[in-house]
Amino acid sequence: MSEVDRLKDEVAAAAAEVGVNQAELERAAARTALSQVHIPDDLKENMALFLRLVRKVLTEYDPELRHAFDALLADAIRANIEEDATSIDSEGRAAAFADAVSIIDSLDVGPATMLTRAFAAYFHLANICEENYRVKSLRTREQAVPTTEDEDPINDITVAYHQLVDECGRGKALALLNRLEFHPVFTAHPTEARRKAVEGKIRRISALLEERPRLGGASLAENERRMLEEIDALLRTSPIAIKKPTPVEEADTILDIFDATLFDMVPEVYRRFDDWELGEKAGTVAPICPAFFHPGSWIGSDRDGNPNVTARVSRRVAEKFRTHMLETLTEATYRTGRNLTLDASSTKPSDQLLNLWNHQVEMSEVLTAHALEVSASELHRAVMIVISNRLEATIGRTADMMYDSAEDYIADLRVVQHSLAHAGAVRTAYGPLQRLIWQAETFGFHMVEMEFRQHSLVHSRALADIREHGRWGERGELAPMTKEVLDTFRAIGSIQRKNGVKAARRYIISFTQSPQNVADVYELARLAFAHEQDVPTLDVIPLFEQVEDLENAVDTLDEVIKLADVQRRLAQTGRRMEVMLGYSDSSKDAGPTSATLVLHATQERIARWADENNIDLVLMHGRGGAVGRGGGPANRAVLSQPKGSVNCRFKLTEQGEVIFARYGDPTLARRHVESVAGATLLQSAPAIEYINTETTDKYAELAFELDRASRERYLDLLGTEGFAAWFSTVTPLTEIGLMPIGSRPAKRGLGAKSLDDLRTIPWIFSWSQARTNLAAWYGLGSACERFGDLERLREAYAEWPLFTTFVDNIEMSLSKTDERIARMYLALGDREDLNAKVLDEMALTRKWVLAITGNDWPLQNRRVLGPVIRMRLPFVNVLSVMQARALATMRTKGDKLTPEERERFIYLILCTVSGVSAGLQNTG
Repeated sequence: MSEVDRLKDEVAAAAAEVGVNQAELERAAARTALSQVHIPDDLKENMALFLRLVRKVLTEYDPELRHAFDALLADAIRANIEEDATSIDSEGRAAAFADAVSIIDSLDVGPATMLTRAFAAYFHLANICEENYRVKSLRTREQAVPTTEDEDPINDITVAYHQLVDECGRGKALALLNRLEFHPVFTAHPTEARRKAVEGKIRRISALLEERPRLGGASLAENERRMLEEIDALLRTSPIAIKKPTPVEEADTILDIFDATLFDMVPEVYRRFDDWELGEKAGTVAPICPAFFHPGSWIGSDRDGNPNVTARVSRRVAEKFRTHMLETLTEATYRTGRNLTLDASSTKPSDQLLNLWNHQVEMSEVLTAHALEVSASELHRAVMIVISNRLEATIGRTADMMYDSAEDYIADLRVVQHSLAHAGAVRTAYGPLQRLIWQAETFGFHMVEMEFRQHSLVHSRALADIREHGRWGERGELAPMTKEVLDTFRAIGSIQRKNGVKAARRYIISFTQSPQNVADVYELARLAFAHEQDVPTLDVIPLFEQVEDLENAVDTLDEVIKLADVQRRLAQTGRRMEVMLGYSDSSKDAGPTSATLVLHATQERIARWADENNIDLVLMHGRGGAVGRGGGPANRAVLSQPKGSVNCRFKLTEQGEVIFARYGDPTLARRHVESVAGATLLQSAPAIEYINTETTDKYAELAFELDRASRERYLDLLGTEGFAAWFSTVTPLTEIGLMPIGSRPAKRGLGAKSLDDLRTIPWIFSWSQARTNLAAWYGLGSACERFGDLERLREAYAEWPLFTTFVDNIEMSLSKTDERIARMYLALGDREDLNAKVLDEMALTRKWVLAITGNDWPLQNRRVLGPVIRMRLPFVNVLSVMQARALATMRTKGDKLTPEERERFIYLILCTVSGVSAGLQNTG
């Protein structure tokens, strides 16, 4: 019997438990309606399995709670079923929705909280199912690819490379490949609403699901028993962490991802490309694929508005990365070396290897003597063992034996590699040893390149303080913030001395508005040190965030490159320069449509400016997971960028739930890296450049009209009197600020008094929780209505990559909205004028997006994603209604509740926030 059939039988039995009547039969039918959703069978079976197990655990916990779970789910499903798919009409759906609300209103806060946790647990399990399906689908597709193909159609890097060869010739294609860089920067932005204790259970359940198809009999039963054990623990574990993580604890996010996927996945990506390009020669000759993956981090170094990130914290986080990286390399080097059991008679050492060995003997006769004891005539093995010993010495900073840099370590590995290759042991040289070299080239001794960020106003205030009180405070006490700014540069210097310049050379200036903001950073760096030779190497990166700053970016950059410090750095880097663009604040500043178009135009102007000034440009994209922060598929975003803005280098921020989703599973992480790297390479193809340039020019007038009309509509909403207070009332903004999901406050530490000071993440997070997703689409409907030419819009959607990606992302966002639930939230604010603006614009945007895409409902043309989201919505809706009703209690009766009652309601709201985040799979 299939899981779907078993679920149907269980549901029918559940109806019988409370007496079979027409209403219960309808509810039972509604509960089994999930099995009719058109999603792949494997995915459907696993979701049915987990729904059955959740219901079983709930029955064991409290049968009445399971009855309530069933009733709520049945009503939510009936309320969400499409009219053309069932006999249930609009009145029936409205009645079902009202029944669900009535059940929730009848619950005490205790049972409501446990039901919330049950639904949230199911979302985590549903996410596991989808991840499992994606992994299996990728493996199935790869198994079907014949090895005789010239390119791997599953590997986007080989596809891109072959297109470049076809369009540009092999020489130019190889030159572009050698420029390739994919630089994800992991941030600690508080958008991961799932606590670490929950993540561990998710990983274990995922592993149990992955092994399930290979089992049978008693082994399969044991697998299910362990699943029930983990699901029961998941239900009984609070989804809300006890306290906010410290920045040092946040660094564990990177360590977890590094250990689980990155360290082993990255060389696999490189090797897969070589396998297809070199064929039978792969692993026997020098590789083609460069080490193009360069991870960065803001964790423990992004101090913009986060007083918890100090210079001391940055030192501790950098040391945490360094130690873990060196320990990992030590183990990998020792393991690789132990397997080099090739003796001198079969594999003669080269002169360079003998020189390296003699150098090691001079360093330590004790270590080399020990290496010879276990290696005898196997000199390659002995050398590698000593190299691993030197890495251990580097951890402890033992001066006589330590490596001064990762480059020195890699140089020693290459000596061993060349010796092996010269002696004919090419498979060893370009197999396991090349893997180790790739890992060292990718991660160095630092693991991730830490990037420091601070607000421009902090720098100007610090300089004013120093000018008033003296560099060392000789004319009075310097402010604590000024001391912290100076100590930050000292921390960067310290990190560079221990971990290398690459470990911490980037310094980003939030809210860059003038060249003086860049000059300030260089001046402060010099003021922090008594001796000029101690000043660290810095690449100071201007971050343009607000619309006005983006529009003035080229004028600002014109003056920035005239600064003597910048000119010196350009001369050292071959005129390489990084510029960062902020998606978040520009979206909150002018609305999603205007922000998208302004950012595109800004990139185009900066790329042209870079070409005119002989600048080797690297644009960094401050994107988030949500559409309102530039979210969506990264590979499609790359391919829609203007000519010259990518140049085979793509850098973006990765945060919160996005880090776990993209890098949590090795197969999916590899697919993501290959997809983005392939798009980054392909973006330089003449055909892609031509399409982006031609369509941008062709639809310039359309862009102008949409920008103007959408911005006007968006600013009208934000400019309505009392909007800020209303926003705080109709969304869980205040409650989200209480969630212990990140070390950074929801507001900047420069006097947050309005929406201007509110960080974009809680702005977007709040609207998604309120089931409007306003930050992703508001203004587009009015802009399309004013433009009026549907055929032109459809033409742009078909031809213009930027507009295609933008509309698709908005359609995805609209698929997660619900007008009935949105009205419940909006009713909390008692502002019919604002309610009407939001709901009218939502309806208008939905109408135009569906007309442009030609769909009857959002994501209709997405074979898997559309049905999966529709199947999730009944579950999400239960939690959203639960949250809205709890918020209504807090808003209307909050001052009458006892402290204990208030605390219980806040906890319930926080549980719903976590659950809705898991269900919608995007927060900020």
